[in-house]
Amino acid sequence: HSGKKHFTCADCGISFIQRRNLIIHRRTHTGEKPFTCHDCGKSFSQRNHLTQHRHSHTSEKLTCPECGKSFKRSDTLTVHRRIHTGEKLFPCAECGKNFTLSTRLIQHRLIHSGERPYVCADCGKSFSDSSTLTQHRRLHSGEKPFTCADCGKSFTQKSHLTKHRRSHTR
Repeated sequence: HSGKKHFTCADCGISFIQRRNLIIHRRTHTGEKPFTCHDCGKSFSQRNHLTQHRHSHTSEKLTCPECGKSFKRSDTLTVHRRIHTGEKLFPCAECGKNFTLSTRLIQHRLIHSGERPYVCADCGKSFSDSSTLTQHRRLHSGEKPFTCADCGKSFTQKSHLTKHRRSHTR
């Protein structure tokens, strides 16, 4: 292996040494999730994510001693507990900001590179993270999945619902 990256994504230009990694990457653009759990119907873009998920239907629950939240995997509980401890093991070499999750660091680094791999199929606007694209797409679809239990008003973002709920407690 020469280490040359011969497989390039036509959407964002990222290159890969192995074709299968390009295929997996392409799913971030297409939203394709070909691996489906037969127990609950949830779908995944990668086979190993389905494999991890399948354990959730059989394994015992692990509980966070600080807040009582339940987890199906010990590594997920370990990462969750960093919320309570404030432990941030992943520093950005560019600006020094620290993160509790390696995935959040990877996402953050896109800010410095200017890379915006998540593209809206409706208008072509691009974003550095998938959650921002998801929020943006609600502008096109009109979807408002966060509903106030007190008055029934709905919102596109959870933070907007949280802010609204304060109006009921005044």
